[in-house]
Amino acid sequence: MSHRLFSFPNPVNEVASRVVAAGVVAVGLVAIIGQQPWLSAVLAYGFLARVATGPTLSPLGQIATRLVAPRIAAGPRHVPGPPKRFAQGVGLALTGLATLFFFIWHLDAATYILLGLLVVAASLESALGYCLGCRIFSVLMRAGVVPPEVCLACSNLESRGRTV
Repeated sequence: MSHRLFSFPNPVNEVASRVVAAGVVAVGLVAIIGQQPWLSAVLAYGFLARVATGPTLSPLGQIATRLVAPRIAAGPRHVPGPPKRFAQGVGLALTGLATLFFFIWHLDAATYILLGLLVVAASLESALGYCLGCRIFSVLMRAGVVPPEVCLACSNLESRGRTV
C-alpha cells in the first residue's frame, strides 16, 4: 500500500494536469492580486504532495482527477509521468523559495516575483498545454543529465525526434 501511496503515476492524464495548473494559476493570482503572499506555503504543500504521491495527497490533484477531468469532453490524454513529476518539482522549488522569502526573510516583493513566474508557467500549461518543466526535462535528457532509463517512453520519443 505505501508503495502506491508514495508513487507518481506513469502515465499521467494530461487533462488532469492542465486542470491542476489552472488551479495553481487561480491560487497564485489570488496571492498576488489579493496581496496574500502566505498562500505560497499552500502552493508549496500542493507541489510537495504531488511530487511525492501524484494526486493522492494533493487536494487540488484530487479535485482535478476525480471531479473535473472526468467531466471534460476531451477525455484523458496520457503522457509520460517523469517529465510531469519534474515539472511539479520545479513548482515546489519556486513556491518553496517564495515561502522562505516571505516567512523567513520577509521579502514580499521576491515572493510575488516567484509567484508571478509560477503563474506564467502554470498558465502556459493550463491554457496551451505547454509544460515548461517538461521542456526543461527534455533538454536535460538530450544533454545526458537525465539518463534514458528515468523515462523510457521519453527516450523513445527523443530518438524519433519528438520532444516530451
